[in-house]
Amino acid sequence: MSLIPFSSKLIADVGISLGDEGKGRLIYEVIEELAQTTGRPDAVNIVMKVNGGANSGHTAGGLKLNLIPAGVGGKHVAHLIVGSGVVADPRKFLWEGKPLEAKGYPIFSRLRIDERTQVSDLCHRLLDLAWEHYRAHVIGETPRGSTGRGITPAYQDEVGQFQIHYAEFRGDRATYARKLAQRADRALRVIQHVCQVPEEIFSGFFDTLTNAERRANADGIDAGIFPASEFDFVRFRGAEPFTLNLKEIEETYWRAGSALAANVVDIRDIVRASLRDGHYLIGEFGQSYWLDKRHGFAPNVTASHTFSPELFQSAGLPVQPVHTFGVCKAYDTKVGTHRFLTEMDDNHPLTKRLKQMEFGTSTGRQRMVGWFDAVEKGDALRYGGFQDLMINKSDALGLGPDWQSGELLVCHAYRAADGSLVRGVPRDDSVRARLRPDYLRLPGWQGDISGVRSFAKLPPEARRYVAVMMKSILEVAFRDGWPAEDRDLPNLRYLGVGPEPSQIIKDVPSTRELMAMA
Repeated sequence: MSLIPFSSKLIADVGISLGDEGKGRLIYEVIEELAQTTGRPDAVNIVMKVNGGANSGHTAGGLKLNLIPAGVGGKHVAHLIVGSGVVADPRKFLWEGKPLEAKGYPIFSRLRIDERTQVSDLCHRLLDLAWEHYRAHVIGETPRGSTGRGITPAYQDEVGQFQIHYAEFRGDRATYARKLAQRADRALRVIQHVCQVPEEIFSGFFDTLTNAERRANADGIDAGIFPASEFDFVRFRGAEPFTLNLKEIEETYWRAGSALAANVVDIRDIVRASLRDGHYLIGEFGQSYWLDKRHGFAPNVTASHTFSPELFQSAGLPVQPVHTFGVCKAYDTKVGTHRFLTEMDDNHPLTKRLKQMEFGTSTGRQRMVGWFDAVEKGDALRYGGFQDLMINKSDALGLGPDWQSGELLVCHAYRAADGSLVRGVPRDDSVRARLRPDYLRLPGWQGDISGVRSFAKLPPEARRYVAVMMKSILEVAFRDGWPAEDRDLPNLRYLGVGPEPSQIIKDVPSTRELMAMA
């Protein structure tokens, strides 16, 4: 069995593809496992959102979450922490938290927002839309496919030293109002003069945001938790072109921020005390290794750091051992305008099946689907490092009435124009663009595996497919030499065979045994 002890009480839950890997569900598996192995129901005391903002969605325990940490359903998780590496709209905490409380989940009694977490607001969302317009209509490039949640502009304020921290909501309103007015002035100047947004387009931004949030919060509106007017952004539009109703914005955001003032704390001592008392902390990351603002491929990256080192910065901890959990699917998906080397043919019957289930949690956008790219995951291991692996959605690949015979493909390397094999991801995207996937072809399996709970009971073709995924990842990661000790090999800890918490196989053979199967 692969359930070997965790190597640290700090556990990083990271993606190793391009997002949407199912990182949210991992949290409950780790909580359950540690409760059983330690005999302490409260073994995991903290689930902490490490990076990003409301652009990173997780579906966990049947709940769709954007901003609040995905440990919501953990009854013994005492602290739902939002770290200083996050940018967060205070209204979004309320929009997400109140419906969860109505469903019986205690949120605000457990929510801890670091005082250095940055406030994002309407100004950033308007800038987000304006920069998309600039890309498409001023410089003639393909838009990034932003979520429109204002994440990148919020991080630009951090780099530009124009931060507004959540600590402001514990202070005086006049100071907050002055900083907000300066932020609004900068945003409007950029929108009008740099992004060159026409008046009518700028006016339409407010309708765009209204429609997006009413759609995203339809359940809360239907349940009577919020009036539809709560999501009216048109009231923030000024009477003249390129102006804002600053008084209304100030009142709305100050009221939301003040409602959270008791949740704003210095999280560092909470984290230290929890670890000192023998508890575990799960760091929940948004996006994935290949969307990191430094290691991904611009412009299709996020604005934060998306891998385990950011845990220390966001939590305010000294660097120390961390147990990193790499999460991916048994096939690949992408949203936006990423170069997708392993994208499936739209006419393939499996493509049609997968697209019926693949939509972004944050945006509802249709995801592209592709064959499993072991090169990306192997380089995430090689340069980012992870001790454990979780592979989700293997159940989606079985043969069925819509696809009765065929092969499953695993990209184990790329092939260059001269025919040579490339066993890594080039850092120069113009080089990567000229590569083509080199596939291993494996037979598919018959039957539904969503009810299987033991690896040995999977069809032999499914077992081999899993083994080949692992071997291909490791061959990329250790292409210049294998670890001397088996304990230094990453471990496939969980194999997902369905979306429900119970649909997990946990008795996966050791990595060496999987290598032999492949």
